Amino acid sequence: MRRERLTPGEVRRIALAAQGFADRAPAGDVTRRHVRRVLDRTGLLQIDSVNVVARAHLMPLFSRLGPYATDLLDRAASRRPRMLFEYWAHEASLLPVETQPLLRWRMARAERGEGIYKQLARFGREKHAFIARIHDEVVARGPIAASDFDGEKGSGGWWGWSNTKHALEWLFWAGRITTHSRRPSFERLYDLPERVLPEAITSIPTPSEDDAQRQLIAIAARALGVATETDLRDYFRLSPADSQARVAELVESGLLLPVEIKGWRQPAYLHRDAQMPRKLHRAALLAPFDPVVWERQRAERIFGFRYRIEIYTPAHKRVYGYYVLPFLLGDRIVARVDLKADRGAKCLKVQAAHLEPGAPGHAAEALMTKLIEMAGWLGLERIEIVERGNLARELRGLTAQPA
Repeated sequence: MRRERLTPGEVRRIALAAQGFADRAPAGDVTRRHVRRVLDRTGLLQIDSVNVVARAHLMPLFSRLGPYATDLLDRAASRRPRMLFEYWAHEASLLPVETQPLLRWRMARAERGEGIYKQLARFGREKHAFIARIHDEVVARGPIAASDFDGEKGSGGWWGWSNTKHALEWLFWAGRITTHSRRPSFERLYDLPERVLPEAITSIPTPSEDDAQRQLIAIAARALGVATETDLRDYFRLSPADSQARVAELVESGLLLPVEIKGWRQPAYLHRDAQMPRKLHRAALLAPFDPVVWERQRAERIFGFRYRIEIYTPAHKRVYGYYVLPFLLGDRIVARVDLKADRGAKCLKVQAAHLEPGAPGHAAEALMTKLIEMAGWLGLERIEIVERGNLARELRGLTAQPA
């Protein structure tokens, strides 16, 4: 089979177009239609509890659409007509409800104790009766949070989970319950899938494992544009055996086209419908959990950008900062900024700003424009720049405040 050859610049433009960065930002208010357009590109939004700037699932929409009312996404994930649901995909994720049937095989495996944390699998084997009682409580009282149950309370974190929280998480993994909504504290409210998801979704026959996995790989391939098998596998966290078999089948069907990319050690695949714009003009601050950069080796392969999140690194050992957002300009990542939203002081703090090698001369000005836009989106009234990093001084010279 003849393999098409792609240059590094072509790969960057294909990958970013697949993620929606070739689309025009809305000229007016952002609507559900715009949210749907982004989800059609990304396939999912990763959830993370860190709220240093904004919740992780809120950020990809801002990066692609600009400022929007965040309750728009909250409503899409909790009210009718419901657009999104929560499950384990690429970590905890918000996904279009249409994807739910494609993950039922994972729910069935989880119920058998496969593909989940060992401690949770053991809990499922040993606590059948207790889990059944918790399920009965959700049936009778849902939507309900773990903190609404009487009795023992956990101390927080995985190792501090109470038995009730373990039971709820096991039921969630197994698809027996799902997220109804979240409280302002971000705590889940659980309920039954048939009371949360549209009947049009729950009534869909469950596809076979092979067919569901093929469709998940196809979604990943569309979202990535061009990717290795490892990249495709990572998007929905499939096993190597499952992913390799499904990728081979999609190559055979013609949906994936083998391509050669200089510097890539693994074989690469191009989605047959991938777009390759001549040039990209968008600028965006990317969350650490954005699909463009969440797989760090892929980000390094495509952008030459070595990126690690340093939240769990001791402060004196951090290189770039606590919560660092890459700055995308055109088809390159040209800077990174350590940001914090100080809501009490109504201030967006730029705790460090670093320019990447080869960044264009207007990078600082473009970044400041996006920082002002972000501060306004977050309802913050001023920007404070700490003089740390090789870009900080130039940014301070450009400092302006949100309108």
